[in-house]
Amino acid sequence: MKKILFAAGLIVLIAAEVARVYFIMPFPGSQQQDSISLAYVLHNAITYIRIAGILVMAYPAFQLYKSGKFLTRASVLAAILLWVIIACLFTFSMQADKMFYEPRKKVMASVTESNVLPQQLVIGVTLNNESAAYPIELIGYHHQVRDSVGGVPVMVTYCTVCRTGRVFSPLIDGQLETFRLVGMDHFNAMFEDSRTRSWWRQVNGEAVAGALKGSRLIEIPSEQMTLAAWIAHHPNTTILQPDASFDDSYKKLTNYDEGKSKSKLTGTDSVSWRDKSWVVGIKLSGQARAYDWIELKRIKLINDKVNGVAALVALEPDSATFHVWMRPDSLRFELKNGVITDVETSSLWNWDGQCVEGVLKGKQLQPVQAYQEFWHSWRTFNPSTTRYSLNQ
Repeated sequence: MKKILFAAGLIVLIAAEVARVYFIMPFPGSQQQDSISLAYVLHNAITYIRIAGILVMAYPAFQLYKSGKFLTRASVLAAILLWVIIACLFTFSMQADKMFYEPRKKVMASVTESNVLPQQLVIGVTLNNESAAYPIELIGYHHQVRDSVGGVPVMVTYCTVCRTGRVFSPLIDGQLETFRLVGMDHFNAMFEDSRTRSWWRQVNGEAVAGALKGSRLIEIPSEQMTLAAWIAHHPNTTILQPDASFDDSYKKLTNYDEGKSKSKLTGTDSVSWRDKSWVVGIKLSGQARAYDWIELKRIKLINDKVNGVAALVALEPDSATFHVWMRPDSLRFELKNGVITDVETSSLWNWDGQCVEGVLKGKQLQPVQAYQEFWHSWRTFNPSTTRYSLNQ
C-alpha cells in the first residue's frame, strides 16, 4: 500500500508538470487539440497539485526510506529527484517566456542611421502622422515589442509558426497592461496579461481563457512590406534596431523572410494550399478570403468581389510588398509596365492606392487590412474562409 501511494503521488506530480507545458507548447499532437481550458486549469492549479501530490507521497516515502533496504531507499530518493528535475526543467527552461525574451534595449533609428537591410520585411504602423517599422526577423524572436507611435501605446506582435504579424493596443478597460509570452494555441503565440492573468491569442487578440475570456484587444492597422517599400511610402519613419544581446537568437531566423527557414515549424511549403503555404488573408463584409501567394506572385494583380464588396489585391514589383484596397464596382484594374491602371478610364494609380494621373486624379482607394500568413493558420482561425481561384 505504501508503494502504491508513493507511486500515485509521484505520477500525479510528474504528469501535472508535463501536461501543463505539453498542452501549450509545440509538442507532437499537442497543438491539434482544443485543450486550452485544461491547460489553463493546470497552469493556475499547479501549486495546489504539487502540495496534494507531496502530501500523498510524503508519509509512504518516509516509511519506505526508514524501513527499506538500500535499493528501496535509493529508488525513493531517485524518484523524488526525478520529479524535482522535471519540475525545474518545465518551470525554468521550457516555459515560453524563458525561451523568448523581450528586447532589453529598444532602439528606434532614423532611416539614415538604421542598420536594417532594405530588403527585410517589416510590420509598419502609422499613427498621428508618425510612422515606425519593426523588422519581422527581430520581432519574430521577441514575439512582442512594446512601443509608442504618435503618442499612442502599441504592442507589435509576431508569431513565426503562423507567420502572423499583428499590432494591438495594450490597453484593457482603459488601463495600460503588460503581457508575457505564455505558450501556444493551435500553433499560435499566446500572451498572459499581468492583471487578470487571462490568456490572449496573438492572431486576433482574443482572450481564450481566464477572467476576460471572450474579450478582444483593439487591433491597430498595420502593413507588411519590405523596409525599402515602407521607406518609400513613409520616408520619415523610424526603424527598430537589433538588440545586440540577442544576436545569436536573431541568426536562427535568418532567411525567414524569404521562406527559407529549415525548421519544421517555420519552414514554407513550395506547393499552393498546403499547411505551410503562404496566403494573403482579408475580411470584407463579414467574409474571410484567402489568396494563394504563389498565384499572386504570378499574376501580380487580382480584381475580386468578396461578399458583394469589390476588392483589389496587388503585389509591388519587389514581389514581397502587397496591398489590398476596396475598389469601386465600376472600375477594374490591370498592370501596365508595373503601373496600376484602371481599364475604364486608363487613369494611373500609385502604390498608395491614389490616382495620380487621368480623369480620376485625386481619387483614393480605401485600404483593407490584409495579412500574409501560413494557410494552416488562416483556415484555423477563419474556419469559414473561402479561397480565391482564377476560375471561380
